[in-house]
Amino acid sequence: MLSSTSTSTTNPVESSSFRVTSKKPQNVEVKADGQNIVFGDVKHPYRIPVIKDKLKQREWMLNEMAGAFRIFGRAGFNEGSAGHISVRDPVDPDTFWINPLAVHFSLLRPEDMVHVDKNGTYIGGNRTTINRAGFRIHSAIHEARPDVNCACHVHSVAGKAFSALGRPLDILNQDACFFYNNQSLYSSFGGVVLDNVEGVEIAKALGPTNRTIILQNHGLLTCGSNVGEACYLMTIMEKSCDIQLRIDAVQASGKYNRILIGDDEARFTYEMVGDPSTLHSAFCSEYEYEVRLSNGELKSIAEFHED
Repeated sequence: MLSSTSTSTTNPVESSSFRVTSKKPQNVEVKADGQNIVFGDVKHPYRIPVIKDKLKQREWMLNEMAGAFRIFGRAGFNEGSAGHISVRDPVDPDTFWINPLAVHFSLLRPEDMVHVDKNGTYIGGNRTTINRAGFRIHSAIHEARPDVNCACHVHSVAGKAFSALGRPLDILNQDACFFYNNQSLYSSFGGVVLDNVEGVEIAKALGPTNRTIILQNHGLLTCGSNVGEACYLMTIMEKSCDIQLRIDAVQASGKYNRILIGDDEARFTYEMVGDPSTLHSAFCSEYEYEVRLSNGELKSIAEFHED
């Protein structure tokens, strides 16, 4: 019998940790569309483009999808045939794009992606094989969460190590605030996900609103309304796993205590920088670097702005 746990964490309190309570969050109004950290009288070049034409939207999303894979490749996330990104098709939202099986992340281009429906039937794009486990997981998430346009799953080193602990991340630094009330734990491992049941259980554990989930004894999965949002959450989640493992190793000496960020401060930080637009902007910092190195295989975000 499969079991799953959906956990929306604040900060689990441990006897060996101190909670920060000395600072009241600033009295700042939460702005929409990623404007909380933007300062200046010009449009931010890394804003989410407003694209009217659905085919142009597809081109933008596939470019960012390929760029996300190259970011993952540079971060060392490639692991043989494991790891996948899926993107809901803006033309036919009941279908999605996914990467070809076992192609190194750093080699992927927009034209390499495979277009399938919820049954795995080939529709278009690159006619080649895809990862069955990846399809099972991603199809279930896209079916359960209409708000999710992109989902990322990798077998990264720190993510796999931390997943074996069977617990959510603690809010130990500013970047970890991205996961405040925004992470789930799938506390079951049934082997490689080859049937529909396991994929559905993972989607159920993710819950109705969370964008990140730790798959126990497996790895990390993130999602979002756009590619950049899901990709950046993955890179920062992997780093947060690594940082917590390091902190816990130091704390084991008995010489130091772990200092947790308080709920008010964590909530404030999440509200200021955890929105889809701000996360997309952060992603573009790495994406544009990949564009510069791609020899024309990827397009800059500037080519998709219509305003």
